[in-house]
Amino acid sequence: MTVSRVRRLAAWLSPGALRRRAARLGFARPRIVRRFRRDDKGATAIEFAFVVGPFLFLIFATIEVAMVFFASQLLETATADTARLILTGQAQTANFDKTAFKNAVCDKVKVLMSCANINIDVQTAASFSAANTSSPARTSTGAVNYSSMSYNQGAGGDIVVVKVFYEWPVLMPTFGLSVGDLPNGKRLIMSTAAFRNEPFSTSSGS
Repeated sequence: MTVSRVRRLAAWLSPGALRRRAARLGFARPRIVRRFRRDDKGATAIEFAFVVGPFLFLIFATIEVAMVFFASQLLETATADTARLILTGQAQTANFDKTAFKNAVCDKVKVLMSCANINIDVQTAASFSAANTSSPARTSTGAVNYSSMSYNQGAGGDIVVVKVFYEWPVLMPTFGLSVGDLPNGKRLIMSTAAFRNEPFSTSSGS
């Protein structure tokens, strides 16, 4: 094959020549398709539609986790402050029972939490090493067994363990990333305070 024939064959197979022959045979791309290929006005909207879902999920998930941490800190502070009523003998002098102590905790957290969902467990211990500061017992379904909790604020010099529980409602229980750890989808928040009562002389309440 001569050089001239090779050149003619290359020209015959060039993209421009192929388009012209396709147009003559009726295979030309419609003009509207060519315009659509060149028009990128909606590209930004399409790209935004792809990223807005994951972006919003990340924002709400971050807010969710932050709220759980904030609620945990609020409950920690309320437990420590209310436990001082037992530590100093004020609760014993006022003959606190479980309901009275729960109400005292509630007064410090009701800006963010529902009092109905607060549960407390106050017990004495023979020593700090024997104090039970573990998570609460669970039922066979994984729910918290609140029936096993009691209230014993002790007398002067007694070691007391105060545990306060709250079931925090989770707003985004989807995508398999829920922070909930209870069968009802809520998150159990727990705060504990262990201390020795001051040596006050007031007798223990029930």
